[in-house]
Amino acid sequence: MNHIVVGTAGHIDHGKSTLVHALTGIDPDRLKEEKERGITIELGFAFATLNGTTVAFVDVPGHERFVKTMLAGVGGIDCVMLIVAADESVMPQTREHFDICRLLRVQQGIVVLTKADVVDSETVELVRLEVRDLVKSSFLEHAPVISVSARTGEGLDELRAALIDIAARTPARREDAAARLPVDRAFSMQGFGTVVTGTLVSGTVQVEDELALVPESRQESGDAAGSRRVRVRGLQVHGKKRTQAVAGERTAVNLGGIEVGEIARGQTLIAPGSVMVTRRLDAMVDLLGSARKLKHGARVRFHHGTTEALGRVSVAGITASEIAPGSRAAVRIRLESPIAITRGDRFVLRAYSPPITVGGGEVLDPDPPRAGVRTAAALQRFEDLVLPAAGSDDVALERMIRDSGAIGLPVDKLVPRAGISPHEVAHHVARLQQAGGVRLATDRLLSAFIVKDRSEKLLSLVADFHKAQPLVEGIPREEARERLFARAHPNVYDLVLAELARANRLIVKDRLALPGHRLELTPDEARTRATLEDVYRESGLKPPDAATISAEQRIVPALVEKMTSLLLRQKVLTRVDSLIFHADSLQQLKADMQALKASAPGGRATVDVAMFKDRYGVSRKFAIPLLEWLDRERVTRRMGETRIVL
Repeated sequence: MNHIVVGTAGHIDHGKSTLVHALTGIDPDRLKEEKERGITIELGFAFATLNGTTVAFVDVPGHERFVKTMLAGVGGIDCVMLIVAADESVMPQTREHFDICRLLRVQQGIVVLTKADVVDSETVELVRLEVRDLVKSSFLEHAPVISVSARTGEGLDELRAALIDIAARTPARREDAAARLPVDRAFSMQGFGTVVTGTLVSGTVQVEDELALVPESRQESGDAAGSRRVRVRGLQVHGKKRTQAVAGERTAVNLGGIEVGEIARGQTLIAPGSVMVTRRLDAMVDLLGSARKLKHGARVRFHHGTTEALGRVSVAGITASEIAPGSRAAVRIRLESPIAITRGDRFVLRAYSPPITVGGGEVLDPDPPRAGVRTAAALQRFEDLVLPAAGSDDVALERMIRDSGAIGLPVDKLVPRAGISPHEVAHHVARLQQAGGVRLATDRLLSAFIVKDRSEKLLSLVADFHKAQPLVEGIPREEARERLFARAHPNVYDLVLAELARANRLIVKDRLALPGHRLELTPDEARTRATLEDVYRESGLKPPDAATISAEQRIVPALVEKMTSLLLRQKVLTRVDSLIFHADSLQQLKADMQALKASAPGGRATVDVAMFKDRYGVSRKFAIPLLEWLDRERVTRRMGETRIVL
């Protein structure tokens, strides 16, 4: 890489800030109180160019009271300098800072023994042995241990060479991922306005980009799509104006559309819709061997990036009631305030009181279902969600999709919930579909099991409907949806219908029917149907009512009603208000109106009630409903007492 971010870690007054000053020429202690007290209280920043590589230093406080500030700085670093003073050796905050780096999965670093000029060589070697014992079996086990003196310059060249070597071995961060910048400072500059700083942990940011600031104080949960939007007015990287900042760079962002008083450490600048804002998450937690057991329901301090939130831990499993020191467990964490997070993020847990580091872990699901975690099924779900060391994450994705049931998992949630790069979403969707366990319903991913289950239930519902009402073509489409898909997303119902129709397993129209379904009429029903059709056709625009037909044709009323309903469903007859006409008679009426218009002078024909009654020989009982029907069919338009033929 041509840029890396290096964090300092170590006990108070072990020379972290002095060392950074010696390497860069920049004093990271920027507050008056820090100058007066000689300790770092807030995060300090400095940078130097070493052999063409820009090394940005994040200098963190060493005092126990400011460990949460240290946590805010260590989240975006590429490597750590674990600093131990040669005149004091390993101290309490040395161990806690080291534990935090391990819990956050910092991959590489350097051990620096400072103040080498104030002790003899034997003491330096003794401290070196103590440090080696501390870092045994950790990411620093084979790291260089360099003794230095910021006052005399001893060892600084060796330290610079080690930093250059680490930079050469540090893989580039994902610039094609969604942009995320945890805010560690916010201030106002005259002539510029609001400025925030932080390490751009992923993606790229360009001038004029629209970003989201999450979480908002009013925001409870969601994918951050509706959160506070801001515009990037300007960028600086290491004091130089830039049009673009890339992942891994310490960045200052000049924001438009927001005042500095509306921003606080703990918020994150993101590409809109790229993380979840949540109060509930599922995770795997590693408890430090030096910690006390963590009981089910224990209150903890949750640290992620620059965010701190209070929460409670629920241990997953039927009988699990605590997490033993040095062990790993699946948990659900319920937070008292919202955080912005996604799958795969690392976090640190500190005890509520006293606030000491007890463990840390990785997020498995930032938006888990509300079902409890103290069951065997929940424990199996956690096993499915565990992040793989290598290879695809398809098992976890399929689990999230299965959990979503008939609502489905929106494709655009793969970025904020599953932590997938926006550029890889289409690839993941295609691979999941190809494997056969997932189906795509327009913009939603569904378990193939859900689609199959709902398909079979729908076919069974239609079959039962045919048995109960053999003279009906099929169950109304909307009725079937309400009975089986009321809690499903509309796209799911459309997918099931389309697939069943394509497989010729279902006839999909206004009503749903099985392909083999045929109306089977008894001889009496068939005769009645034919009689009714003839009566209505012959009566034209003056049809009789059902009672008259029943009396004149000597057909029982129930059979007349039954066959009339059948003819209406088959669209042989049409209901107009309370009257029933043969569909052919109404079509002939439309055609006659058009002929009337064609023969009228200038093509302008009008009709009123009296004319209609005379023309068709009908009473007002029939004329009014028919004229209103012509209006609804947009054959005519009423203008006062007359109607214009359109």
